[in-house]
Amino acid sequence: MDPAKEYQSRLAIWQQKAGHHERWHITLGNLRLAFVFVLLVAAALLFQSQVSVGFVFAMLVGGIFLSGMVHDRVLNARDLARRVSHFYQSGLDRLNDKWAGKGTSGTEFLDSHHPYAADLDLFGAGSVFELINAAQTQGGRATLAGWLLHPAVAGEIHARHAVVDELRLKLDLREQLGMLAEETQAQIHTDSLLAWAEHTLILESGPIRILAFCLPPINLGLFIYGASTGNTWPFGVTLAIQLLLAWVYQQRVRKVLRLINSPARDLKRLAGLLACLERQQFQSARLQQLQAECRSLGVSASDSIRRLARLCDWLESRNNYVAAPFCAFALWGTQFAFAIEAWRANFGPMIKVWLRCLGELEALSSLAGYAFEHPADPFPTLIVDLPSMAIEAEGLGHPLIAEGRCVRNDVRLDSNCRLLVISGSNMSGKSTYLRALGVNVVLAMAGAPVRARGLRMTPLQVGVSMRTVDSLQEGVSRFYAEISRLGQIMKLTSHAPPLLFLLDELLSGTNSHDRRVGAASIVCSLVQRGAMGLITTHDLALTQIVEQVQPHGANFHFEDYLENGRLSFDYRLRPGIVEKSNALELMRSVGIEV
Repeated sequence: MDPAKEYQSRLAIWQQKAGHHERWHITLGNLRLAFVFVLLVAAALLFQSQVSVGFVFAMLVGGIFLSGMVHDRVLNARDLARRVSHFYQSGLDRLNDKWAGKGTSGTEFLDSHHPYAADLDLFGAGSVFELINAAQTQGGRATLAGWLLHPAVAGEIHARHAVVDELRLKLDLREQLGMLAEETQAQIHTDSLLAWAEHTLILESGPIRILAFCLPPINLGLFIYGASTGNTWPFGVTLAIQLLLAWVYQQRVRKVLRLINSPARDLKRLAGLLACLERQQFQSARLQQLQAECRSLGVSASDSIRRLARLCDWLESRNNYVAAPFCAFALWGTQFAFAIEAWRANFGPMIKVWLRCLGELEALSSLAGYAFEHPADPFPTLIVDLPSMAIEAEGLGHPLIAEGRCVRNDVRLDSNCRLLVISGSNMSGKSTYLRALGVNVVLAMAGAPVRARGLRMTPLQVGVSMRTVDSLQEGVSRFYAEISRLGQIMKLTSHAPPLLFLLDELLSGTNSHDRRVGAASIVCSLVQRGAMGLITTHDLALTQIVEQVQPHGANFHFEDYLENGRLSFDYRLRPGIVEKSNALELMRSVGIEV
């Protein structure tokens, strides 16, 4: 299945449907105006004949009512077609590299102290998260972000591979999820629902609930009895009891209604998302397990959520000015507060389970959508029986760079060579090469495909020092921020899995002597602790570090060319140390005389 052709084909179909419904919308709108005009004309002409006027009015009002019902359905169908069209247009934008800034940035998950999140562009506009994410709930986004921020174990990664491989071709399922996402237009705040579900019960079903249900009809009957017989004291007694019950439980009822107010807005959409999980036929054990957890109480999670949504809808009717007096007499708020609390007593403990299942489905669906849109990107081969750490990539590229501009390179680190020193001129591709390796390892450890022709690796964690900056708020300089990050990376070597370090322009914020001594000490210490990695440098003196580590590392470099007075780069990694610098040429190119 070619992603671009499939998206374009489905987009054309849904756009045609949207256009068809738009034309019907205009036609029905004109028809309803015509009905109103005819109604006014008929009223003027048949004013003297009550029978005729009544008959004509009945027909025209009926016509307006029926056309209104049809019109609403047409509008709903048109809006649905537009939402699905936008889903496929967004997919084409991603395939055409026009997606940056149009999705969810995930900046709420960005921690400047994380060992690689900021350095590898995991979150923010044009980030890895924005490219991959298709989750609509807070839980789904948090699940996907957690997978990117924390490497999984090998068994979990293999399980995700099986699910992603099954889901990648389930385009209809992702269409349904995407359609609901377009309808919502903002994330579903599952945190408020979870907080409500875990709150201590405020009302418990019992005799008081039965009494609250029985008193209004009893009072109505006694009122009718008193009006017909003149004996009103029974009605007065029961009405006093009802008013006393309402007064005693007033504060608790208000608290129940206040707590459900925020979650109530998202219940129907949440039920729709859960239904997408429940009605599918899955082959992978993980997805079947998620389905089973959503049906563990003998009733589906979506049906249970819809039941709660209906209770909230009925509760809202008390805000209608016409119905308000009746609702007040019927203890409407009190009865539905008891019903909502009864629902929470039965299903509240399962909310966390349902949201976790839904969040996992959304995260897996996000990875599956990314896999579908990049069919040439393979799953990495995880090596779990190798006694030492290793990584070997062929044709490694950066997933945030458009395929037409992406220059691919190879990389290999193992027990025979655990350090690569990358030298080269400014803008030649050193930092991008480190980021490409880091991002692909993060994707591999999250269970996603990687941007490479092939990637074999042992389980790894990543530590990066690339974008450390000073902080006025924290009162630290850039150099102090960098050595703090290096200390953090050093501590990662004591935790599993083994560490892949990526250090860009190591210790560039100090003098050359301290830089050479400090850099050599840091790199040698990391390798001695069992880590492996890459460093980049402009200082060619640091290229000698490869001789100080055991086993010896290797030097590679990127080059630049001067063509017609302009610098150009091919971004190809070559063995050895770079032999020239472009710093002076770059300064001249921007008008600085040197």
